[in-house]
Amino acid sequence: MSRLLAAALTVAAAAALAVGAAFGVVALLEATPDQPNTPLITYQDTGDGTGAAAGGER
Repeated sequence: MSRLLAAALTVAAAAALAVGAAFGVVALLEATPDQPNTPLITYQDTGDGTGAAAGGER
């Protein structure tokens, strides 16, 4: 009976540790600031409707 109790306590402890680790990872991900969404490349609009911004050839 003591082996069954030890196994049950081990399973419960492992499950609690896994849940705690999951909550910790989520908390760390929520704590990091969002990165700015700035484009690395910008295209000039030529104004005649043929530029890349207007859907023309690339």
